[in-house]
Amino acid sequence: MIPQIAEKLLTKYGQGSQTLFDPYCGTGTSLVEANIKDINAIGTDLNPLARLIAKAKTTELDIQVLNLYLKDFNDFAFQFRIKIKENNKSIVLPDFKNIDFWFNKTAQQKLSVIKSFIDNIQHHEIKQFFLIAFSETIRESSLTKKGEFKLVRMPEETREAFNPDCFGIFLSKLSRNKQGLVEFSKIKLNGATSMIKDFNSVNGIPNSEIDDESIDIVVTSPPYGDSRTTVAYGQYSRLSNQWMGIEDANQVDNNLMGGNKTTDKKIDQSPALNQTIEKIAKQDNKRAKEVLSFFVDYKNSIDNVSQKLKVNKHSCYVVGNRTVKGIQIPMHEITKDFYESNGFTHKETIIRNIPNKRMPLKNSPSNVRGRKSSTMKQEYIVVMQKTK
Repeated sequence: MIPQIAEKLLTKYGQGSQTLFDPYCGTGTSLVEANIKDINAIGTDLNPLARLIAKAKTTELDIQVLNLYLKDFNDFAFQFRIKIKENNKSIVLPDFKNIDFWFNKTAQQKLSVIKSFIDNIQHHEIKQFFLIAFSETIRESSLTKKGEFKLVRMPEETREAFNPDCFGIFLSKLSRNKQGLVEFSKIKLNGATSMIKDFNSVNGIPNSEIDDESIDIVVTSPPYGDSRTTVAYGQYSRLSNQWMGIEDANQVDNNLMGGNKTTDKKIDQSPALNQTIEKIAKQDNKRAKEVLSFFVDYKNSIDNVSQKLKVNKHSCYVVGNRTVKGIQIPMHEITKDFYESNGFTHKETIIRNIPNKRMPLKNSPSNVRGRKSSTMKQEYIVVMQKTK
């Protein structure tokens, strides 16, 4: 979800709000926009790297203190650039599965040097700030094919010529993120705060975290399908997680929606979903069950989120309609159905063209050579109001 959408939704439906909730907060876009408008925010996400980024984006820092650490790193990096050129063998490299598959030795050395600096930062919030830049540097320094939403290795001829300037990339990310922090501090002239949680809204939202009917607005963009067959959220962050010693990415994907298979055959509250499942089942019954498993979890999450919103307040979901077996899944209609079963009234659905995205415009879902299908080109902003 881009910031402009969150901002417009908060302007239109969040007037007078005190607390926003994002049950799939990702890297915290809606939380930042809420804080700018003097709205406190609560976000939860199962991906630990996403939570780390969300925390960093919503944490204000003393820029003068940050500048001191940035200067220290510049001096530190200058010294080690020379040592790496001399093939210094004192640099300790990490040891995790497939590191040589995804990183050449020079990149491993440079990234290890950067990590050694970060590991010695005692200031928690500053360390968090450096880790965010490091996570992005890791991916850009890896042998992964760019512009993909899953881990794909570069072709051999590209790998042989690949020599990333890890220090330069890292310094560039730090500078860009610092500028974003400065701009955030200038705009956010209030005391609004964000809390980042790790509970799974599918399994329930504890009252110890959020009381029933305490939320003024929900603004979020949920997953569009299970991680195995759509965007592999955990896989996408795996390399960063491994370098930083964060939870295994495979476990992240297993815990996300659709990770557990359902024995249900339909969901009564959504005729649109059931008609779609029937069409998919005629072609592939296994895929139909996988799709249904995701929506069983999705409905449970919506049921739980619904309890937390105050009466007359709004829930805004930015969704996409993926295609399975050539059949488009009307997620905007399914979302509407699920919310209506919880006493909500449909206010509007806004259709927006997606001008650019990481997911390729076409993919090969059938794995048949030459047979391609278009991916999502539009997103739907579904706005529901709690009336009961």
